[in-house]
Amino acid sequence: MPIIKLENIRHSYKVGSGSLLVLKGIDLSIEQGEFVAIMGPSGSGKSTLLQILGLLERPSQGKYFLLGKDVSDLSDDEGASLRSKTIGFVFQMFNLLSRTSAVDNVLLPAIYSGNAVPISKAKELLADVGLQDREEHKPNQLSGGQQQRVAIARSLINSPKIIFADEPTGNLASDQAEEILRKLSELNARGITVIMVTHEPDIAAYAKRIIKIKDGAIQSDEKNLNPKGFVSEKSAVPPSLNGNDYSHLPPKLSLLEIKENSLSALRAISANKTRSFLSVLGILIGVCSVIAMLAIGRGAQKSIEARISGLGSNLIMIWPFSSSAFHGGTGSVSRLSIPDVEEISHLSSHIIAVNGEVSGSAQVVYKDKNTNTEVDGDMTSFAPMHSDEPYYGRFFTQEENDEVARVAVLGQTVVNNLFGKADPVGKRIKINRVSFEVIGILPPKGSSAWHDQDDVIVIPLKTAMMRLGLNGWGGSIGHGGRYLNRMEVECDTPQSIDGVMSKIKTFLRTRHHLPAYKDDDFTVRNMQDIQSALTGTTKTFGILLGIVAAISILVGGIGIMNIMLVSVTERTREIGLRKAVGAPRRAILTQFLIESAFLSLLGGTIGVLLGIGISFMMTHYAGWSAIVTPQSILLAFGCSAMIGIVFGFWPARKASLLSPIEALRYE
Repeated sequence: MPIIKLENIRHSYKVGSGSLLVLKGIDLSIEQGEFVAIMGPSGSGKSTLLQILGLLERPSQGKYFLLGKDVSDLSDDEGASLRSKTIGFVFQMFNLLSRTSAVDNVLLPAIYSGNAVPISKAKELLADVGLQDREEHKPNQLSGGQQQRVAIARSLINSPKIIFADEPTGNLASDQAEEILRKLSELNARGITVIMVTHEPDIAAYAKRIIKIKDGAIQSDEKNLNPKGFVSEKSAVPPSLNGNDYSHLPPKLSLLEIKENSLSALRAISANKTRSFLSVLGILIGVCSVIAMLAIGRGAQKSIEARISGLGSNLIMIWPFSSSAFHGGTGSVSRLSIPDVEEISHLSSHIIAVNGEVSGSAQVVYKDKNTNTEVDGDMTSFAPMHSDEPYYGRFFTQEENDEVARVAVLGQTVVNNLFGKADPVGKRIKINRVSFEVIGILPPKGSSAWHDQDDVIVIPLKTAMMRLGLNGWGGSIGHGGRYLNRMEVECDTPQSIDGVMSKIKTFLRTRHHLPAYKDDDFTVRNMQDIQSALTGTTKTFGILLGIVAAISILVGGIGIMNIMLVSVTERTREIGLRKAVGAPRRAILTQFLIESAFLSLLGGTIGVLLGIGISFMMTHYAGWSAIVTPQSILLAFGCSAMIGIVFGFWPARKASLLSPIEALRYE
């Protein structure tokens, strides 16, 4: 059985709307161990014939038997698998990977064959072609003859049965050409079938059989009884013709292939540092935006939760205006007064305490220091209701409220502004030019970017209304305030809140003489309602920030896709080489996906670190509450990896679908 057999092989190329017939019914048999030279002028079809023999091209018509198997209709991956196990290529242009050492170039076909070939074998093959001292040299450090010898060593790494040499001496000087031809003769003497394409009679003279082609047909097929550079035949193990020895299925993805793809990605990235940096920059900005903006949103949410928690538990808030006015629209306004506090406190046994409050801003002076702050007038129930018992000094009493005493409890920010580290208790301050004695300091509650909860002074309610003239909704500013800004009702359990709220609404509607068809002229909310409203606003804010960050990542992904398309174009010949030595589509797809993922993960990693740094600076220097959570880091990192895969898939797929011979011809 011949090692190669062709039956009526025809092949044509599409040219415009028609076709050009290149091979016109080739019938050919090649036995094991032959050294065949295929000759012919340019355009005769000899290179096309070699490409079909090497499974780089499929015939338009006819049968091709390789090792006794019909391989005419193999898929790209099946052809790649069979090439890697049975065929070695020596190209005119050498086709070595430029950024890879000689020994790694030799090992390349073994990566895609599934064979565990040790590096020592690659070194032995390099030594066999006289390059034992050039193992770590890159192609640009080797002469043309040395590069071609590396290509010969590469063709032997998988112990092929056939070597195809396409004009192997076309770019070499005469002495280098003779050296390469003698090496091919030596390989043939070992039992390897050598098929060489050339248009020079001097080169063909090294072969034992010369086939001449003209206009797509065989013109002559003659034995060369006296080949040049003849090497006596050595004992050789004939190739097995058992089809089971050469499976068409490509091997599974191996660790060696993953390693090669990863190293290839790193070499490509390092070789184009500026371009890689620009593609990474888009992902970096997007991920940094995600981290920083989610941190701001989470910080705002936590700040709101802390403020709500600081207001107390099981509380009901009552404002003297309708819910539409509460949300910033127009609506009716009513009045709340101190008698209302008394009445509401007796509405239900579930009510523990009720507090009435007025508030306003005031200028506070101590000696030569002054500050503007918020002044709240409250009842004695305020402190236990809000867990706001002074950590130093005391809170005012009911007698002091009834007597309109001029006593004040300060927040920590006011203390810092007026007294620094001095003890304020017992000192006298002036609030709007009215003298007050400091009797205590409220526990610190913290601040956010928009409100400092410790920048406040709490005084007795009646003192605020009578001494400072603070007046709530529905009252005029001046001496003798009568109305409250709001009321707070504390219930005994969370379960009793709804019932108490219902009674309060009924009481207020009756007190305000509201008919059934009219809306409430007041607003009653519990802390859960307020927290839900504020949290909803915060979530909306966070979503908007997330959308902006997502757009940034999307732009970064488009940048990566563009860079990868450029990379595929630049490395088209490399893709052709890898496919020629046995790389299936999956291997090329994986190679470029890994490179794309590397770029996006690099940008993601730097973006995460930068985002954390920016969040820290906003907290430390700007006073914003920014909290970076592990979930936001995982989200941003996952998004960057996904961007690399999604936006890198199209360029990677484009690379994997390239025809090996078209890619090798690419200029």
